[in-house]
Amino acid sequence: MTAKKKSPRVLVLHGPNLNLLGTRETDVYGTTTLDSIVARLRVLGDELGVVVDSFQSNSEGDLVSAIQKARDGCQAILINPAAYTHTSIAIRDALLAFPGPIVEVHLSNIHRREEFRRRSLVADVAVGQITGFGPESYVLGLRALASLLGTQ
Repeated sequence: MTAKKKSPRVLVLHGPNLNLLGTRETDVYGTTTLDSIVARLRVLGDELGVVVDSFQSNSEGDLVSAIQKARDGCQAILINPAAYTHTSIAIRDALLAFPGPIVEVHLSNIHRREEFRRRSLVADVAVGQITGFGPESYVLGLRALASLLGTQ
């Protein structure tokens, strides 16, 4: 009898204010809620052979702790650091300590927005950045990670 291979886990992290998706600045971020995005990612994760864990926080320290905890059970991270993209050395340092692949995603195209939003402290830590496709940015990021993890 062959042992069933355990599916890799992907931690999907959502930064500050993403809990307000669907109601906050809908002209920029759309009307899809965070719960809808997470539900879609879990269904897609099943199709791709990965387990999707999701965590949202408005607190930088909570996000750092989640990244550190992910070292003991997750094989990849999909992260939308939101406003912390441009300010958080602590999140960047925590990601540097994570041994697996990281993909950075953004709903809006940060490179077409205000100047201060165009710099990401996470970009060079991640294997790639997907930006500007709305909720599809998360989907594309999860597909990329599944490919990197060898499940697709």
